[in-house]
Amino acid sequence: MDWNDYIRMFTGLFAIVNPIGTIPLYLNFTENLKPQRNIVSRTTAIAVAIILVVTMLLGVHILHFFSISVDAFRVAGGILLMFIAFGMLEARRGRTRHTPEEDEEAIDSSSVAVVPLALPLLAGPGAISTVILFSNQAKAMDDKLALFAVCILVAISVWIILHLAPQIGNRISQTSMNIMTRVMGLILAAMAIEFIVGGLRNLLPGLAGG
Repeated sequence: MDWNDYIRMFTGLFAIVNPIGTIPLYLNFTENLKPQRNIVSRTTAIAVAIILVVTMLLGVHILHFFSISVDAFRVAGGILLMFIAFGMLEARRGRTRHTPEEDEEAIDSSSVAVVPLALPLLAGPGAISTVILFSNQAKAMDDKLALFAVCILVAISVWIILHLAPQIGNRISQTSMNIMTRVMGLILAAMAIEFIVGGLRNLLPGLAGG
């Protein structure tokens, strides 16, 4: 793997985590916790980092434990990412990441940093699937360290964006945030197709002329 692959990993993981698109929900969830918003944003970022790093270290082993091939998971993960990408292209969040019931419960909760902000809104099924697929590609120690750094950088990005969420919400219109969400959704859709095609190529070598 080279620097282009590392940049692709960061771009893809940042797109699926999509902290910018989470700003309206974050502000809504913390409306009654304004004095504690700095703590909430920091705790959310730490939780995201822990989820991503643990997934990176154990994800492939969990697949092996359940006798799931990486290629089958690559196809399934690609399909999941495609559904999420379609939702992002429509500037909405699908129920694979959260439900209205979770939103209502979060408004009255004092622990919104971990649930539902970190999980499932930010480091949800799509992010977990993406990290597992990337970790399978990272064979050398340098690549594993690079993926670890990518997970940490994404978590730091989450902290910065949520920390600045009130200012961002005042300066950027909902239309602008929707445009950024759609761009990231397009990137995510392209990655999903790569995952699906790569998995099918190995599962069904006849499709590749093998």
